[in-house]
Amino acid sequence: MRHHIRTLTARHEPKGHFVSHLKSGSGAVVGMATIGGLASFTGIPMLIAPLGATAVLMFGQPASPLAQPANVFAGYLIATLIGVAAALAFPGLWEVSAVAVGLSIALMLMFRVTHPPAGAIPLVATASPDRGVMLFVIVLVGCLSLLALAILHHWIPPRVQYPRRAE
Repeated sequence: MRHHIRTLTARHEPKGHFVSHLKSGSGAVVGMATIGGLASFTGIPMLIAPLGATAVLMFGQPASPLAQPANVFAGYLIATLIGVAAALAFPGLWEVSAVAVGLSIALMLMFRVTHPPAGAIPLVATASPDRGVMLFVIVLVGCLSLLALAILHHWIPPRVQYPRRAE
């Protein structure tokens, strides 16, 4: 039993440096504040939860394949297409939300552009079906803002290579 508990509570992330952790957190603050400011300025509700999760990956785990621009943009595109189509075709059916999330994950995996936060987009789309095409704008502007800030942010010492170079 003790072995199982240790397995469940084991930390798999390497230890980092205090300054790097503060830098990651401050990058996320700037990223979310930028999106919040754009939302306030435009009146468009752009502060959606999946973008906060994207900030975790872009600022906190920039070397992860899941945080790379191709994964972010393509993952969100796939999930937004599926989510908006599901919301428009089957409004009000919670079961469709589950299918849309599963289909989004399957397609992201097939195209090798998995971005876990994008898996929440079908839920956002089906919970607010009135957004429709506006959800594409929200996701695109949010992703572009976070990407631009992440590239600049990772140039600040201690520097981190972001995005990763093609192998």
